[in-house]
Amino acid sequence: MYRILVVEDDPVIAGAIEKSVAKWGYEVECVTDFQDVLGHFVRFDPQLVLLDISLPFYNGFHWCSEIRKVSKVPIIFISSASDNLNIVLAMNMGGDDFIVKPFDLTVLAAKIRALIRRTYDFAGQTNLLEHRGAILNIGEGTLTYQGEKVQLTRNEHRILQLLLENKGQVVSRDALMNHLWETDSYIDDNTLTVNVTRLRRKLEAVGLEDFIVTKKSMGYLVE
Repeated sequence: MYRILVVEDDPVIAGAIEKSVAKWGYEVECVTDFQDVLGHFVRFDPQLVLLDISLPFYNGFHWCSEIRKVSKVPIIFISSASDNLNIVLAMNMGGDDFIVKPFDLTVLAAKIRALIRRTYDFAGQTNLLEHRGAILNIGEGTLTYQGEKVQLTRNEHRILQLLLENKGQVVSRDALMNHLWETDSYIDDNTLTVNVTRLRRKLEAVGLEDFIVTKKSMGYLVE
C-alpha cells in the first residue's frame, strides 16, 4: 500500500483529501505539527507528498527544499496561489505537479495514481531511517545531516542501516559480518573494523561525533 503525506493546514481540506484518497486504497496521514514537517515525513516515509504553499511557520517551498535534501519522493503542490510565479517556483524547488484550489477530488486522485505509477513502476521504493537528525536514505545509499549529504559505500551503507534498524541495541560483529555476507560482499573481522572506522570518519566530518559506540567484546551500538 502506497503512503501519502498531506501537508495542509486547513483541517476541512486536509480531512476531505484524506477521506477521498484513502478510498483509492492509499494509506494517508495529515501533518498537524507544522514546525516539524520533515520529522513527520521521515517517520511516515511516504511515497508521495501533497504540499500546500501557505503554511504556519514555514511555507511549502521551504519544506519542499528540506524534503529534497533527503529524498526524491514525488511532491504535488496544492495551492490557491496559482499565479505563474508560484507555479514556476514550485517546479524549480523540486515539485512534480501543481494543482490549483479549489480542485475536484477525483482529479486529484487521478493525478496521484498517474504520478505514483510513473515513479514506482520501474524503480524500487526508498526508505528513510532517522536518528539524531541524521537521515539515511536506503534507496540512495546516502546520509544527510544538517543539509550535508554524504555518499556511503555499499558496506558503510549496510552497516549503518543495520545499526539504525536496531538503535538502542548492541549489534554483534558476527551479525554485521553475516549481514554483509548476504549481499555477496566478502568481509572478515579486520575488514569490518576498517569499514566502521571509515564510516565514523565520514560521520564526524559532518558533525556526528560518537554516533557509533563500540561495546568491547560485544559489538557496536547507535544510542
